[in-house]
Amino acid sequence: MAVQYVLIEKGNPAKPEEPKKYYAQNKSTGEITFKTLAKEIASKSSLNSGDVYNVLDVLTQVMNREISEGRIVRLGDFGSLQLSISSVGTDTMEKFNSSHIKSSKINFRPGKDLKAILNNLEYKKVAGQPDDADE
Repeated sequence: MAVQYVLIEKGNPAKPEEPKKYYAQNKSTGEITFKTLAKEIASKSSLNSGDVYNVLDVLTQVMNREISEGRIVRLGDFGSLQLSISSVGTDTMEKFNSSHIKSSKINFRPGKDLKAILNNLEYKKVAGQPDDADE
């Protein structure tokens, strides 16, 4: 199945006098829930969906704890998750304190198996609007 995309018109905020251009933006074809994912995994393994659901639930809890403690969570060839922070700068090291940290986020870095799917993607232009921002 091809990755669907729509075209959106964007201007350059740094150069508003320049003409706007059209850019591709992927369009989701749906989503899969945690429960459905567990059922799908169970159908391809010797585990039942309840066992898979429990393992994934505990995995989520353990990853939350490990990331909040500053550890990188490596999930083999699937990829890794790591906390990153953003702060305002100070003139000297002595002036810096934790109140200067403004935000944190979790970065996902896909592993080689997940990256490999990018080599064979096909694309299909569709009508409509781009998806809303991720929740």
